[in-house]
Amino acid sequence: MTCHNCRTECKRKGFDRKGNQRYQCRQCSKTFLEPREDHLDGMYLPIEKAEMVLKLLLEGNSVSSVERITEVHHTTILKLLVLAGEKCERVMAEKIRNVKVQDVECDELWSFIGKKQKRVRPEDDPGAGDCYTFVAIERNSKLVLNIAMGKRDQSTTDVFIEGLRLATSPSHFQITTDGFAPYRSAITTTLSDRCDFAMLIKVYRASVEGDARYSPAEVQSVEVVPVMGQPDPARICTSIVERQNLSVRMGTRRFTRLTNAFSKKFENHWAAVALWFSFYNFCRVHKSLRVTPAMAAGISDHIWSVRELLEA
Repeated sequence: MTCHNCRTECKRKGFDRKGNQRYQCRQCSKTFLEPREDHLDGMYLPIEKAEMVLKLLLEGNSVSSVERITEVHHTTILKLLVLAGEKCERVMAEKIRNVKVQDVECDELWSFIGKKQKRVRPEDDPGAGDCYTFVAIERNSKLVLNIAMGKRDQSTTDVFIEGLRLATSPSHFQITTDGFAPYRSAITTTLSDRCDFAMLIKVYRASVEGDARYSPAEVQSVEVVPVMGQPDPARICTSIVERQNLSVRMGTRRFTRLTNAFSKKFENHWAAVALWFSFYNFCRVHKSLRVTPAMAAGISDHIWSVRELLEA
């Protein structure tokens, strides 16, 4: 370690109150700390503990349970979550570009922020109420290509499909969605030059008297509707993206139904979503692939750690 002023070798001189090594210049006697890499935007939380906090959040723990386990204050946990979410959003935008794909599946995952939609009042925050996470996944590599979050409307769908265009290469592929009507105009307008498009519409039977309130509806029939191009009937499927929805609900506490762990702020909810999908793409080994989706797609050459996401 050299002095910033004299450029001479320094000697060690104890530790500060936080346990950091101090140094003293042999010539000018000035005392200073060794400069450290700041991956947490000025937060004093050790990088090892920050990694543990994020790992617990990614394994389905709530903020309160993480606070009890790690003894890190909930305000610090939320600040760390937002910071990690911003980093993961940049990682997804930089790494997932011009990916060559064959089969893409799209779906929307429901959650809510602050309160249920039926209890939202005109004076409430515009982000309160129903919140849908749009997900596009490549069927073969299991790579999540793009996500978008907002209301289940045409504007959010348009933004989602535009992001999907940036994530995919110009090579031809097939895309399958559910029967959500805004997909028709968004995909035919934005992806007409590079994909075949079909809808898989599930018809549910009406609930009968005596059914439990939260029982899933029974699928009565499935209708396949070709919309654009010549989609291959054998490749029209949404099973992979629907299974991904289960992984989100199992790994992210904010999506767990019938609990009080739902998000209270849009910013925190988006950070949790961005963190989860980056973790899913780069860190989590898929059981059927035995590698991460990013490795299967040729984007990464190794399994990332959560610390790498923080330091990216």
